Amino acid sequence: MDKNCENTVRIRVKGLVQGVGFRPFIYRLAHEHKLKGWVENRNDGVVIEVTGVGAVLEDFKTAIIKESPQASNVVSITQESLDFRVFGKFEIVKSENTSDAITDISPDIALCGDCVADLKTQAHRIDFPFINCTNCGPRFSIIKDLPYDREKTTMAPFIMCDVCQKEYADVLDRRFHAQPVACNACGPKYTLYVDGKSIDGIHLIVKEVADLLKNGKIVAIKGIGGFQMACDAQNEKAVDRLRKLKNREGKPFAVMFANREKLDEFVCLDEVEDKSVRSWRKPIVLLKEKKKLAPGVSAGFDRVGAMLPYMPFHYLLFEELDLPAIVLTSGNISDEPIVIDNEIALDKLSGISDAVLTYNREIYNRTDDSVVFIVNRRERLIRRSRGYVPQPINLKLNVDGIFAAGAELVNCFCIGKGNQAIMSQHIGDLKNLEALEFYTESFERHKKLFRMKPELVVHDMHPDYLSTKFAKELGITVVEVQHHHSHIASCMAEYNLDEKVIGISFDGTGLGDDGNIWGGEFFICDLAGYKRYTHFDYIPLPGGDRVTKEPWRTAISFLYKIYGEDFLELDLPFLRELDKPGLNLIVQAIEKNINCPLSSSAGRLFDAVAALTNICPVSKFHAEAPMCLEAEMNFAEAGAYPFDFGETISFEDTIREIVEDIKEGVLAADISTKFHNTIINVVFGVASMIRKETGLDKVVLSGGTFQNRYILQNVETLLTLEGFKVYSQANIPSNDGGVALGQIAIAAKRRELGH
Repeated sequence: MDKNCENTVRIRVKGLVQGVGFRPFIYRLAHEHKLKGWVENRNDGVVIEVTGVGAVLEDFKTAIIKESPQASNVVSITQESLDFRVFGKFEIVKSENTSDAITDISPDIALCGDCVADLKTQAHRIDFPFINCTNCGPRFSIIKDLPYDREKTTMAPFIMCDVCQKEYADVLDRRFHAQPVACNACGPKYTLYVDGKSIDGIHLIVKEVADLLKNGKIVAIKGIGGFQMACDAQNEKAVDRLRKLKNREGKPFAVMFANREKLDEFVCLDEVEDKSVRSWRKPIVLLKEKKKLAPGVSAGFDRVGAMLPYMPFHYLLFEELDLPAIVLTSGNISDEPIVIDNEIALDKLSGISDAVLTYNREIYNRTDDSVVFIVNRRERLIRRSRGYVPQPINLKLNVDGIFAAGAELVNCFCIGKGNQAIMSQHIGDLKNLEALEFYTESFERHKKLFRMKPELVVHDMHPDYLSTKFAKELGITVVEVQHHHSHIASCMAEYNLDEKVIGISFDGTGLGDDGNIWGGEFFICDLAGYKRYTHFDYIPLPGGDRVTKEPWRTAISFLYKIYGEDFLELDLPFLRELDKPGLNLIVQAIEKNINCPLSSSAGRLFDAVAALTNICPVSKFHAEAPMCLEAEMNFAEAGAYPFDFGETISFEDTIREIVEDIKEGVLAADISTKFHNTIINVVFGVASMIRKETGLDKVVLSGGTFQNRYILQNVETLLTLEGFKVYSQANIPSNDGGVALGQIAIAAKRRELGH
């Protein structure tokens, strides 16, 4: 291309470039550079044809990358020369559906500052609770098909009034081609159902909801991706009542604060946490508590799942509410998917709330709030949903046509399109019909939306997972992969690693090759396969799955292994609370191997220590015991316990010394800290040995245990200081919510190698 002469070029931009104001951005950029031509949405991205002087075209292309809208993500930009053409102007042309190729779809975007201001200043949108523009608003939750145009969203029934249509067509307006654009005259409406009557009109609704919350009531509120339950976060009676009605005994509630100032009053946050909580994604961020809310909110933990308003209704509500914070938790009965349908909400949620607030726009793709925490100045996802989904993971592998079914707990599935792995939103635990229906519905919608036809299915090797059964029933060629290899591969895929690494996978449960339960694993592996270098010593789990709810059972198993029946003579506080006949039955079950599967799980080891110290002998929700053990730490204790590394890693000496510390009256906080330090020493010691034997220096960390901030922070720091290259998950959860990404990477690599 001659830089001094006029040229005509076609520029293709791929990535997250639809639903984020990209075409208006290109239009304005073209006018700034005095270029003529057109821009068009296609289902595989954005196409621009433009004529101009070569040097100006280069500047134009550079500006596309540097100045693109905040929620966009330009993955690639290519250019080809065309025969010279004269255009009369620069324009946006009608979208085309050209092939089965697809572009990235925008996640839902939190309300922008300009729209917050418009709520009080723009005549036809004063207090309009669905205000949005090209820079914010619902996206994934309302989209049915590509390309992203209004008629293919749940906004289709709402015909724009003349004022909105004029804005929509005006390239200089912030709402130019904003697909959900609407106003008080033509947009969706809220309706509040309370005391057997319905209330319309946003001002009446906001006042009534605020009065209800201030008076200790519970309100079910329809959010972007589903219904949520709200109550005053400082009202202990309201919080306790919500717990009982939702059948949610001990798991902490998320809290929405009125604004940044109120957030700062109640929690501690550094600059990275501040950036995360205020980002356009507006996730729930786990933050250190500074000032107490109602005790039942965090259920004894020292962290608050905090978020800021992200919908117009949130801003209107807090303006009227005069409360610093509200509990805002998923609108469902425990273990069921979040409710999205108005009629179902009125049926199911009326029994656990004093009022139900609906609106008349359909939620097509349900999404829970995403949850993150910060370690070593990096945002780490725990639950990946609203604001992050369906942004793909770009790989160097060809994953086209592969469906990865995911795990059983905190399930997400994954579909492959070209070199992109597209993770589903958070589905939840696949343990009931409602969750399986959500899973099946989401799978069908992802197939249609992303124009994907499964040719290969990959699943966990556990035969009883509902995800495994679903995968096998599709009637397509299946690949079976080991759970912890999937964990390591998930982290490798996030960083596009395709080589041998030291893989360390710590979690609660995963079926191993030998038929035992794994979870404390050290691998030498690549994407295609793995060698189990060593693992935590096996321990029987009396009662099988019951140990996850009764950690004291695993503690008994460790004590029996070390002391035999003499453990009954140990004067440990947690033993005093157990009945002797029950303990004798547990001993007999272990001796006779009755329902006592063997486990190398890190999660079960944490459970055992939490029970031994009487911190958490009984769990009210998944992973409560390890969470309680982490929360108990004093962070001042620098010591650690011994462990033995032979063929496997034995913690018998660890348990013995913990028992002695308990008998000597050492504080549980000190014991917990020393135990955490022990695990860090184990990781460092074994990784160092593997490096010495193999020369490998890349360490990949994955599994739910690495959501323990103390372990992750210190393992990363120590290994890095010792010259290891450390990879831990950030954009994908390290818990089972990330397993599907590992599954799809393994299947793609094996297919590439012809395995």
